[in-house]
Amino acid sequence: MATTVLTPQQMCTMFLAGAKELEAHKDHINELNVFPVPDGDTGMNMTLTIMSAAKEVYALKDPNMQDFCKAVSSGSLRGARGNSGVILSQLFRGFTKVAKTYEELDAAVIAAGCEKATETAYKAVMQPKEGTILTVAKAVSEKATACVRRGETDIEVILTELIAGAKVALDKTPELLPVLKEAGVVDSGGAGLVCVLEGILAGLQGKGIAFSAEASEGEKKAETETRAAEKYKFLYHTSIAMLLDKEMNHHEEAVIKKYIDAVGDTCAYTIEGRIVNMSLNTNDPGMVIQKALKYGELIDVVVENRRQKRSEKAKEAVKAEADDAKKDTAAPETAEEAAQNRVIDVSAGISKDNGFVQISVGDGMTEIFKSLGVDVIVEGGQTMNPSTEDILKAVEIVKAPIVYVFPNNKNVIMAADQAAKISKDKQVVVVPTKTVTQGITAMISYVEGASIEENKETMLADIQNVKTGEVTYSVRDTSIDGTEIHQGDYMGIGDKGILSVGKDISEVIVEMLDKMETSDAEVVSIYYGKDVTEDDANKIKELAESKYPEVDVELAYGGQPIYYYIISAE
Repeated sequence: MATTVLTPQQMCTMFLAGAKELEAHKDHINELNVFPVPDGDTGMNMTLTIMSAAKEVYALKDPNMQDFCKAVSSGSLRGARGNSGVILSQLFRGFTKVAKTYEELDAAVIAAGCEKATETAYKAVMQPKEGTILTVAKAVSEKATACVRRGETDIEVILTELIAGAKVALDKTPELLPVLKEAGVVDSGGAGLVCVLEGILAGLQGKGIAFSAEASEGEKKAETETRAAEKYKFLYHTSIAMLLDKEMNHHEEAVIKKYIDAVGDTCAYTIEGRIVNMSLNTNDPGMVIQKALKYGELIDVVVENRRQKRSEKAKEAVKAEADDAKKDTAAPETAEEAAQNRVIDVSAGISKDNGFVQISVGDGMTEIFKSLGVDVIVEGGQTMNPSTEDILKAVEIVKAPIVYVFPNNKNVIMAADQAAKISKDKQVVVVPTKTVTQGITAMISYVEGASIEENKETMLADIQNVKTGEVTYSVRDTSIDGTEIHQGDYMGIGDKGILSVGKDISEVIVEMLDKMETSDAEVVSIYYGKDVTEDDANKIKELAESKYPEVDVELAYGGQPIYYYIISAE
């Protein structure tokens, strides 16, 4: 029997099946990415985006069409990660704009929704490119319109034809984007959209992957724990016992107590003769320890990551690992767990006229941004794209009516723009920085007292003078711009693509610097990652100094994962 209309309950079932189908194929979609970089990928970004909406849909009880549409639109908009996730959320937003005005959906409404979805997604992209998910979405809307025009009313037949049309468009994407053809892949975002459509059809047919209630509840528990942990202003609980070189007088004791109160909270401090015991929550245990060493020798030091402790409780709650491995040596967290991006308040909590949010990763980078006056750090920029909701939450924390947001990754700019549009209580100014080095320069360029327009103009002008190179490794064999890349090769990636590839990291860095035209720069800043020793980093610094004697070379610890070095020349 033909299905000619869809009820809200059917739409919920079909959407959840689409979400699960995408989740099941996310690894394959990740592998379609042109750049073989080991960081946040299209499949993961799209999956996290649709799962954000799926959780809201799953929670609905006896919904009408408006409830369903609101859950899909709001959940995907706030959960959107990466450009592909933002575009997917805009497709959902466009479709639901049409669907929410109907109690049931027939072929004509579905076609109108698909057309609105495509229109909304194209408008969301500043410079739309064919050969992407947009091309596949357009083929879907055109096929839906064609079905209605010929009088087709069976929705199962229509969905089957939409999928067929989407696959034809997907197969043609390499002809529209030469970089896809060279790499021998189709567009990953388009492939993700095809997966969603296939899941939606399977859901209608009663064949879709079940959306597990148990798994969903477990995710909610884990998320609740994570959200609670993110609220902490100070990350590390630090306890210190020490022996003073000499007994303190009242003035010295007052000075040390004032210092401890200034760098943390929940402070406890006792002194008996030359024995001191103190505990506090702080973002910089090292700084507290350094201060303590000026007065004597340490007897015992305990530093606990408060968020990690909560995370462990969350893992136990969902029974992710029942083993006593004691989780310090447990298997690495899954990509989904890693995607629970952290929003870190590094401000002094003081109200002001203008605030700043930087998207970054790495404890060293956090300290650098903190020293520049940034209020909130959203972790996960390059290695796991933060969601629109993460950025919104960061904006809400800042105690200022005007908040500047620095995405520091071209794949985060759209999510930041989306957050700016959703934010109601604050004026959000997105400065479209594409690297953390541009974010640092933009922050330095800020002028207190200047207008928003003046500051943004200055920042945009200054970041144009920043050339960035990033050194990482390849996760697979591929070819880009005529360069053969093999799994395990070091890669030097510049602002516009691959600059160097090789087996020797020093040689890769030298070639990358040459192609960045470093000899014309005044300053080169080298930020080394968490997997690089200080000695090795100093050797790279010396190498750069010897090659470019007229350039000032600076070295700093960034602590970023995956990227061994991030280097700027300006």
